[in-house]
Amino acid sequence: MYPTSLAAAVLTSGNRTIVYVVGAVALAALVVARLLVRQVLKAGEGTERMREIAAAVQEGANAYLARQLRTLAVFAVVVFFLLMLLPADNWSQRAGRSLFFLVGALFSAVTGYIGMRLAVRANVRVAAAAREATPAAGEPERSLTEVAHRAMRIAFRTGGVVGMCTVGLGLLGAACVVLVYAADAPKVLEGFGLGAALIAMFMRVGGGIFTKAADVGADLVGKVEQGIPEDDPRNAATIADNVGDNVGDCAGMAADLFESYAVTLVAALILGKAAFGDHGLAFPLIVPAIGVITAVIGIFAVSPRRGDRGGMSAINRGFLVSAVISLAGVAVAAFVYLPSSYAELEGVTEPGIRDHAGDPRVLALVAVALGIVLAALIQQLTGYFTETSRRPVRDIGKSSLTGPATVVLAGVALGMESAVYTALLIGLTVYGAFLLGGASIMLALFAVALAGTGLLTTVGVIVAMDTFGPVADNAQGIAEMSGDVRGAGGQVLTDLDAVGNTTKAITKGIAIATAVLAASALFGSYRDAIATSVAEVGAKADELTLSMDISQPNNLFGLILGAAAVFLFSGLAINAVSRSAGSVVHEVRRQFREHPGIMNHTEKPEYGRVVDICTKDALRELATPGLLAVMAPIAVGFALGVGALGSYLAGAIGTGALMAVFLANSGGAWDNAKKLVEDGNYGGKGSEAHEATVIGDTVGDPFKDTAGPAINPLLKVMNLVALLIAPAVVRFSYGGDASVGLRAGVAAFALLVVLAAVRVSKKRPVTVS
Repeated sequence: MYPTSLAAAVLTSGNRTIVYVVGAVALAALVVARLLVRQVLKAGEGTERMREIAAAVQEGANAYLARQLRTLAVFAVVVFFLLMLLPADNWSQRAGRSLFFLVGALFSAVTGYIGMRLAVRANVRVAAAAREATPAAGEPERSLTEVAHRAMRIAFRTGGVVGMCTVGLGLLGAACVVLVYAADAPKVLEGFGLGAALIAMFMRVGGGIFTKAADVGADLVGKVEQGIPEDDPRNAATIADNVGDNVGDCAGMAADLFESYAVTLVAALILGKAAFGDHGLAFPLIVPAIGVITAVIGIFAVSPRRGDRGGMSAINRGFLVSAVISLAGVAVAAFVYLPSSYAELEGVTEPGIRDHAGDPRVLALVAVALGIVLAALIQQLTGYFTETSRRPVRDIGKSSLTGPATVVLAGVALGMESAVYTALLIGLTVYGAFLLGGASIMLALFAVALAGTGLLTTVGVIVAMDTFGPVADNAQGIAEMSGDVRGAGGQVLTDLDAVGNTTKAITKGIAIATAVLAASALFGSYRDAIATSVAEVGAKADELTLSMDISQPNNLFGLILGAAAVFLFSGLAINAVSRSAGSVVHEVRRQFREHPGIMNHTEKPEYGRVVDICTKDALRELATPGLLAVMAPIAVGFALGVGALGSYLAGAIGTGALMAVFLANSGGAWDNAKKLVEDGNYGGKGSEAHEATVIGDTVGDPFKDTAGPAINPLLKVMNLVALLIAPAVVRFSYGGDASVGLRAGVAAFALLVVLAAVRVSKKRPVTVS
């Protein structure tokens, strides 16, 4: 039987002051975001035609996100009441958990909305800045380097706004819960984390389906069949493609990284209370608060210099500056705030921790350092596999000379290989943090959670890097559709777009790392919840049912089911893109066929028709992945027990980490290989090699922007659902409330919901106009 955590932590007056300071830092992050908004919006918006196209993108993005959020509001209300039914220590905890579920959902949605809102206003400004490289008659000339640096600065500071909102709202939410609920805060934060994770997953899936359906449809008909450029205004899917970049990449990823922030703090505070007592309620907030300050420094440090080899040099510099200063700040905080021995920790009754040899300051610093180093290593590793100047992407470019099949094979191989190295880095970080705990499992798990908070110190810059990508992509689209940015200005935007593909791949790698660290830390919370629940029912529990030993058939079955859930989720997401893209292809073909004047510019395409198709398809596909994420853990837990449910989570984490990195890196490499060819390599635009890389990029679109990044919130949702239902599973398995019939009924209902949702999703046809 597992030992029960009896930590009696309290929020001391000194700690309360620290949490107030943390809250003030969070508010300061929002103030910095406002200042950055003003800087971005001061830039010029270009020609009238550029402004018209930007307005169409803004209108489509606002309309889609408004409809999506109305849909999700209904789901959020249902979950609010369901959480009230789950066991809790008292009604205050139960009500707070449900209330802060809504707060987490709202903050996640707001973060995504802000990301989209500014991105659709910044894209035209980046394009206008690049246009200065080829000014019209009578306009002043500027150096190409100066123009490129100005365009990049606007794009990155747009991302900086989203980064500041992500860390500001995440830290503010956690600080408020700790101030209101004190020692009960970790339980209430479970609801906060679940709200953030659920909304992020929906925004990721819905936005990913929208953006990639439009992108695939535009490429297949426009570039392959009609032989026109990617963002040619004659293609009816171009506006939808640019809208999708914002609702998928900006809104979706911003919400995704916000929930990573929130859930990692949940795990750190739950375990910190048990392992470090009073100090554990404040130190996990101090670390990301330091990250907020260093993120501001890192964002302003991304200022291109004349000696830089390319755009990634400036971004790498900002990231590394932020990481190094964060590490120094955490070292100071650990040695100033934490005691020098475990015996001095107050409020800890977890057996053995106060007798533990060593220095808690060293454990905290090394654990946080592991997370920061992991982020830096993933950045470099992902850059190697996805940058246009590196050998892996150039090898895919060379493979285009022999056709699309070899391009696809090379990209798949690259993704598989890169996933292994990334998974090894994440695994070594988890194991290294775990070793810091020595004989204490609780200390070891808290060290894993602190590694996650260390990674969080870089989140502000990471979000800025991610939003930079779609802003640059949109800027290139606006430039090409308007025809007002030519020559050197067009090349500036092409180069920025290639950098953006790499930054997006990097952020996805780091996001999945946060998912694995948070999920691993939540195992400690899950273990503690089981032990506490068994003690409360006052009955002897079956050791085999509680154990996660995979030699037990039920646990091995649970492990396999967890791995299978990731495959099913990914398949459903990719299939949804395929169906929606098919509808877009039919619509764009119809317009070219029925309106031949489109090709010679005597007729205008009906952009709104494609936007409407993508909107409807994306919203109707939301239910299935959401139900799978929530209902599958319920079915496994009530049918097979809490041990099998823990094994289910382990299977999902292991498979999800590999699958997410594989999908993200393959897609990013295919996209940049296409840009290599478009820049004149291996035959250039219009060649057979170009067509081959376009097909590779089309395959990679749902990989890197729909299924891959959605796995990250999927893992967090499943872990939090398991954590929330564990007490109910134990209650109805042992003691006076035990009921085999009730367990079987709940499991059967959850399974039927999943099967019905999958069946409905697979039966949806491709719409043919």
